[in-house]
Amino acid sequence: MVNPDPSAESSDGSPAQPETPEQTPHAAGTGGGKPAGHGHKTLDEKLADLPIPLHNPALVEAQARRAADIQLRIADKITAFAGSMNFVYLHIAIFAVWMLFIERKPWPTLTLIVSLEAIFLSTFVMIGQNRQSAFQQAKADHDFREQELELKTNTQLTREIDRLTTELHQRVMADPAR
Repeated sequence: MVNPDPSAESSDGSPAQPETPEQTPHAAGTGGGKPAGHGHKTLDEKLADLPIPLHNPALVEAQARRAADIQLRIADKITAFAGSMNFVYLHIAIFAVWMLFIERKPWPTLTLIVSLEAIFLSTFVMIGQNRQSAFQQAKADHDFREQELELKTNTQLTREIDRLTTELHQRVMADPAR
Protein backbone atom coordinates (compact mmCIF):
# COMPACT_ATOMS: atom_id res chain seq x y z
CA MET A 1 0.00 0.00 0.00
CA VAL A 2 1.41 3.37 -0.97
CA ASN A 3 1.40 6.05 1.71
CA PRO A 4 -0.15 9.20 0.26
CA ASP A 5 1.51 12.60 0.66
CA PRO A 6 -0.61 14.44 3.28
CA SER A 7 -0.14 17.70 1.38
CA ALA A 8 -1.41 16.15 -1.85
CA GLU A 9 -4.90 16.76 -3.11
CA SER A 10 -7.41 14.15 -4.13
CA SER A 11 -9.00 14.07 -7.58
CA ASP A 12 -11.84 16.37 -6.43
CA GLY A 13 -9.40 19.03 -5.20
CA SER A 14 -9.89 18.37 -1.48
CA PRO A 15 -6.91 17.40 0.67
CA ALA A 16 -6.09 13.69 0.44
CA GLN A 17 -7.09 11.66 3.49
CA PRO A 18 -4.62 9.21 5.07
CA GLU A 19 -5.45 5.60 4.38
CA THR A 20 -4.74 4.25 7.87
CA PRO A 21 -4.86 5.63 11.42
CA GLU A 22 -1.07 5.36 11.62
CA GLN A 23 -0.79 7.97 8.86
CA THR A 24 -2.73 10.60 10.80
CA PRO A 25 -0.65 13.19 12.71
CA HIS A 26 -2.52 12.48 15.94
CA ALA A 27 -2.24 8.67 15.86
CA ALA A 28 -1.54 7.34 19.31
CA GLY A 29 2.09 6.58 19.96
CA THR A 30 3.36 7.35 16.50
CA GLY A 31 4.91 10.66 17.34
CA GLY A 32 2.65 12.40 14.83
CA GLY A 33 5.08 11.79 12.00
CA LYS A 34 7.62 14.10 13.67
CA PRO A 35 11.17 12.87 13.85
CA ALA A 36 12.06 11.39 17.19
CA GLY A 37 14.86 12.83 19.25
CA HIS A 38 18.40 11.54 18.79
CA GLY A 39 18.50 7.88 19.82
CA HIS A 40 14.73 7.59 20.30
CA LYS A 41 12.47 5.55 18.06
CA THR A 42 8.81 6.11 17.42
CA LEU A 43 6.35 3.33 18.20
CA ASP A 44 6.06 2.56 14.47
CA GLU A 45 9.83 2.14 14.21
CA LYS A 46 9.90 -0.10 17.27
CA LEU A 47 7.06 -2.23 15.90
CA ALA A 48 8.81 -2.48 12.53
CA ASP A 49 11.87 -3.93 14.29
CA LEU A 50 9.90 -6.78 15.88
CA PRO A 51 10.31 -10.16 14.17
CA ILE A 52 7.20 -11.41 12.42
CA PRO A 53 6.95 -15.20 12.41
CA LEU A 54 6.29 -16.61 8.95
CA HIS A 55 4.50 -19.71 10.21
CA ASN A 56 2.62 -20.82 13.27
CA PRO A 57 5.15 -22.26 15.78
CA ALA A 58 3.07 -25.44 16.03
CA LEU A 59 3.46 -25.92 12.27
CA VAL A 60 7.22 -25.37 12.43
CA GLU A 61 7.51 -27.87 15.29
CA ALA A 62 5.40 -30.47 13.46
CA GLN A 63 7.44 -30.09 10.28
CA ALA A 64 10.71 -30.45 12.19
CA ARG A 65 9.43 -33.58 13.96
CA ARG A 66 8.32 -35.12 10.66
CA ALA A 67 11.61 -34.25 8.96
CA ALA A 68 13.53 -36.02 11.74
CA ASP A 69 11.73 -39.36 11.30
CA ILE A 70 12.63 -41.38 8.17
CA GLN A 71 9.43 -43.45 8.35
CA LEU A 72 7.25 -40.35 8.42
CA ARG A 73 9.18 -38.82 5.50
CA ILE A 74 8.62 -42.01 3.47
CA ALA A 75 4.91 -42.04 4.39
CA ASP A 76 4.64 -38.37 3.36
CA LYS A 77 6.25 -39.07 -0.02
CA ILE A 78 3.99 -42.06 -0.70
CA THR A 79 0.88 -40.13 0.38
CA ALA A 80 1.87 -37.14 -1.75
CA PHE A 81 2.34 -39.37 -4.81
CA ALA A 82 -0.81 -41.42 -4.17
CA GLY A 83 -2.82 -38.20 -4.01
CA SER A 84 -1.62 -36.94 -7.40
CA MET A 85 -2.91 -37.27 -10.94
CA ASN A 86 0.38 -38.97 -11.90
CA PHE A 87 -0.69 -41.83 -9.65
CA VAL A 88 -4.00 -42.08 -11.52
CA TYR A 89 -2.31 -41.97 -14.95
CA LEU A 90 0.24 -44.59 -13.91
CA HIS A 91 -2.52 -46.94 -12.77
CA ILE A 92 -4.53 -46.45 -15.95
CA ALA A 93 -1.45 -47.37 -17.97
CA ILE A 94 -0.51 -50.36 -15.78
CA PHE A 95 -4.05 -51.75 -15.73
CA ALA A 96 -4.44 -51.32 -19.49
CA VAL A 97 -1.13 -53.08 -20.18
CA TRP A 98 -1.97 -55.80 -17.67
CA MET A 99 -5.41 -56.50 -19.14
CA LEU A 100 -4.35 -56.25 -22.78
CA PHE A 101 -0.92 -57.89 -22.87
CA ILE A 102 -0.04 -59.78 -19.69
CA GLU A 103 -3.02 -61.97 -18.83
CA ARG A 104 -6.00 -63.10 -20.84
CA LYS A 105 -8.11 -63.44 -17.72
CA PRO A 106 -6.54 -60.77 -15.47
CA TRP A 107 -9.33 -60.41 -12.97
CA PRO A 108 -8.29 -62.78 -10.15
CA THR A 109 -4.64 -61.61 -10.01
CA LEU A 110 -5.47 -57.98 -10.75
CA THR A 111 -8.17 -57.99 -8.07
CA LEU A 112 -5.67 -59.34 -5.53
CA ILE A 113 -3.09 -56.67 -6.45
CA VAL A 114 -5.61 -53.84 -6.37
CA SER A 115 -7.00 -55.06 -3.03
CA LEU A 116 -3.54 -55.17 -1.47
CA GLU A 117 -2.76 -51.73 -2.85
CA ALA A 118 -6.02 -50.38 -1.40
CA ILE A 119 -5.13 -51.79 2.00
CA PHE A 120 -1.73 -50.08 1.99
CA LEU A 121 -3.04 -46.80 0.57
CA SER A 122 -5.82 -46.65 3.16
CA THR A 123 -3.14 -47.13 5.82
CA PHE A 124 -1.21 -44.16 4.42
CA VAL A 125 -4.39 -42.11 4.35
CA MET A 126 -4.97 -42.96 8.02
CA ILE A 127 -1.36 -42.01 8.83
CA GLY A 128 -1.98 -38.68 7.13
CA GLN A 129 -5.23 -38.15 9.04
CA ASN A 130 -3.53 -38.98 12.33
CA ARG A 131 -0.74 -36.54 11.49
CA GLN A 132 -3.27 -33.83 10.60
CA SER A 133 -5.19 -34.47 13.81
CA ALA A 134 -2.01 -34.22 15.90
CA PHE A 135 -1.04 -31.01 14.11
CA GLN A 136 -4.50 -29.49 14.63
CA GLN A 137 -4.31 -30.35 18.33
CA ALA A 138 -0.82 -28.82 18.65
CA LYS A 139 -1.98 -25.69 16.83
CA ALA A 140 -5.11 -25.42 18.99
CA ASP A 141 -3.00 -25.83 22.15
CA HIS A 142 -0.58 -23.14 20.95
CA ASP A 143 -3.39 -20.77 20.00
CA PHE A 144 -5.07 -21.34 23.37
CA ARG A 145 -1.86 -20.53 25.27
CA GLU A 146 -1.32 -17.40 23.19
CA GLN A 147 -4.91 -16.23 23.67
CA GLU A 148 -4.74 -16.84 27.41
CA LEU A 149 -1.49 -14.85 27.60
CA GLU A 150 -3.05 -12.04 25.58
CA LEU A 151 -6.14 -12.07 27.83
CA LYS A 152 -3.94 -11.92 30.93
CA THR A 153 -1.92 -9.03 29.47
CA ASN A 154 -5.08 -7.16 28.46
CA THR A 155 -6.54 -7.67 31.94
CA GLN A 156 -3.36 -6.33 33.56
CA LEU A 157 -3.37 -3.33 31.22
CA THR A 158 -7.03 -2.63 31.93
CA ARG A 159 -6.41 -2.78 35.68
CA GLU A 160 -3.43 -0.45 35.35
CA ILE A 161 -5.45 2.02 33.26
CA ASP A 162 -8.22 1.90 35.86
CA ARG A 163 -5.72 2.51 38.66
CA LEU A 164 -4.13 5.44 36.81
CA THR A 165 -7.52 6.91 35.93
CA THR A 166 -8.64 6.69 39.56
CA GLU A 167 -5.39 8.26 40.75
CA LEU A 168 -5.69 11.07 38.19
CA HIS A 169 -9.32 11.65 39.17
CA GLN A 170 -8.36 11.86 42.85
CA ARG A 171 -5.57 14.37 42.12
CA VAL A 172 -7.85 16.56 40.01
CA MET A 173 -10.63 16.49 42.59
CA ALA A 174 -8.18 17.18 45.45
CA ASP A 175 -7.03 20.42 43.76
CA PRO A 176 -10.27 22.21 42.72
CA ALA A 177 -8.36 25.44 41.91
CA ARG A 178 -7.06 23.96 38.71
